Amino acid sequence: MVGDPSGKVFAISDIHVAYPENRRIVEQLAPESPGDWLLLAGDVGETFADIEWALRLLSERFATVIWTPGNHELWTPRPDPVQLRGEFRYRRLVEVCRELGVLTPEDPYPVWRGEGGPVTIAPLFLLYDYTFRPDGYPTREAALARAYEVGVVCTDEFLLHPDPYPSRQAWCAQRVAVTEQLLAARDPALPTVLVNHFPLIREPTRVLRYPEFAQWCGTERTDDWHVRFGAVTVVYGHLHIPRTIWRDGVPFEEVSLGYPREWRPRSGAPGRLRQILPSPESRGNLPPG
Repeated sequence: MVGDPSGKVFAISDIHVAYPENRRIVEQLAPESPGDWLLLAGDVGETFADIEWALRLLSERFATVIWTPGNHELWTPRPDPVQLRGEFRYRRLVEVCRELGVLTPEDPYPVWRGEGGPVTIAPLFLLYDYTFRPDGYPTREAALARAYEVGVVCTDEFLLHPDPYPSRQAWCAQRVAVTEQLLAARDPALPTVLVNHFPLIREPTRVLRYPEFAQWCGTERTDDWHVRFGAVTVVYGHLHIPRTIWRDGVPFEEVSLGYPREWRPRSGAPGRLRQILPSPESRGNLPPG
């Protein structure tokens, strides 16, 4: 798996196929050439049936699909016949991906050797640990209390279970430690594209309408990973604010589709795939709304 010289690497996230309008958009997603890869940066759906439907469809169209989970895939909603929780749910999703030939954070990192390569593509699964707290709230307890007070509480608090870990932040710590080892063991001569559902740095959350929500959006432990691990691009989603921001000369690309109520007001066709490799000649900012 090295990448077709005529192909490109595209990315999208937060396709939320439970929404019929989003499902129709996903049905229209297609590569430009037979060698194109697709980075799918989480929040495909909530139920196993929806997630498998989307992964199967896209894996049949793109030469390679690389998936990393969002928080929604890790929910255990009551209507889903699959009631696995936490790590057990994630591992079953990995099994589904392997049945479909989709790469995950549990597989060796593939190397893109098409135009713009060679580049190591590293799908990450890191979660969050409540360290992206609003200013003025020095502890997780204080930040959570503020979120409940103003009514801005992520559904993860009710549906994303950390089993067998004692907390989501403990699960996050485990994922960060394992992933650091994997990234350190990669070929250091090759640059990377880091793909994670949650932003690796806090800057993207500064524009959130409700700053209380940032605590469910990442971890400060990854603040320098784009430098430490030689990233040429960082791909993320989760915030539903598609745009490009820069830090240390590295573009951070949010590639989310989002909910219909969010993408309807935006100009242009929804669900456009973002080209990651070869790097576009110019990168601009998309409207944050």
